[in-house]
Amino acid sequence: MFEKAILSLIFLLLLVITYSVFIGTVDIRSHFFPLLQSTAQSCSAPLRVYMYDLPRRFHVGMLDHSSPDGLPVTSENLPRWPRSSGIKRQHSVEYWLMASLLYDGESEEREAVRVSDPDTAQAFFVPFFSSLSFNTHGHNMTDPDTEFDRQLQIEILEFLRNSKYWQKSGGRDHVIPMTHPNAFRFLRQQLNATILIVADFGRYPRSMSNLSKDVVAPYVHVVESFTDDNPPDPFVARKTLLFFQGNTIRKDEGKVRAKLAKILTGYDDVHYERSAPTTKSIKECKLHGHSQNILHHTVLASLFFSYMKRTGDTPSSCRLFDAIVSHCVPVIVSDRIELPFEDEIDYSEFSVFFSIKEAGQPGYMIDQLRQIPKERWIEMWQHLKSISHYYEFQYPPKKEDAVNMVWRQSANSQLSAEVRSGLVIQTSQLGA
Repeated sequence: MFEKAILSLIFLLLLVITYSVFIGTVDIRSHFFPLLQSTAQSCSAPLRVYMYDLPRRFHVGMLDHSSPDGLPVTSENLPRWPRSSGIKRQHSVEYWLMASLLYDGESEEREAVRVSDPDTAQAFFVPFFSSLSFNTHGHNMTDPDTEFDRQLQIEILEFLRNSKYWQKSGGRDHVIPMTHPNAFRFLRQQLNATILIVADFGRYPRSMSNLSKDVVAPYVHVVESFTDDNPPDPFVARKTLLFFQGNTIRKDEGKVRAKLAKILTGYDDVHYERSAPTTKSIKECKLHGHSQNILHHTVLASLFFSYMKRTGDTPSSCRLFDAIVSHCVPVIVSDRIELPFEDEIDYSEFSVFFSIKEAGQPGYMIDQLRQIPKERWIEMWQHLKSISHYYEFQYPPKKEDAVNMVWRQSANSQLSAEVRSGLVIQTSQLGA
């Protein structure tokens, strides 16, 4: 009787752990298996990734309509991401991941390499540009082109279900980028076991997307990185205390921003601007012959950049990463937010956090920012300069840039998938 009681207790414990992992209330990588990250990071061998060979209409065909659909994509014929893409660029993570696997040159300490034999792969990359597909085919969700986006999703699912490697793992070792909140919006519920590359979990139920299996990637910044940032006194050089730019009409959270707008009114050193990023605003407003736009120019003149989590829309935007590459200390207003690479980067070293309640108290946030000593601000500014390369998406990829960081996180998720699979097997065996 005693042995049966012990077995029942073990079975119940494993069942609770497994359920918690799958619904995302437990991050198995950071709680139960804290060595998973360090194991992946310390391993000298990069993640071996097999990339499915899909017709061009699923990926670069949306950028280059002149090439035949069946023409294989190589490093030589890979279309470059268009500089005129405007705000579409923020959702281009899928492009840079695919490009990194196509790159066949030397690259220092790559986190992932492409393999031609799927039987030797540790992970499988699905090169479907689901975010670009939404932005290209029926962006307004009412256009006839929306059906084309839906059809691509149907074809991808059919392709994967016919793959023996998908069948073998149930998709747990497959990587699919979905950084636009509406990417793969018709059928994404059918990919709940897959490693998803997301910008946040704003529109995903926990049963589908969570920290225990998925990777939070930064948006691709739309302003140019600030590289010439060595003034004699950076604190004095920035005349504006706080900069905020955004749309106050944002569903539920628009009320909070509207309240914040009233609170921040009347300060001479606070720049609060109601606006929304558009392709036109990114392309226009050139300053002094350079490519920085007015947004970038104003950020560079500010000590702090206020970023508010969107509670009624999506929890993230590219503005946070625009601030980071502009070396402007982020002020993050949020009660809860998942940030990219949090298991490796301590955001408190270069950011200031306020809760929604604190930000809503008249004068509180400004008073707190004014009390931050110059020495502390310079420490955060210097730290920003030292970590901003983690948020650069580029081709060819470079050591510890955003591309390699996402692949490193994917390797952690792949290890986590193996552990989750083992838990299910153990639970089933005990139940039997």
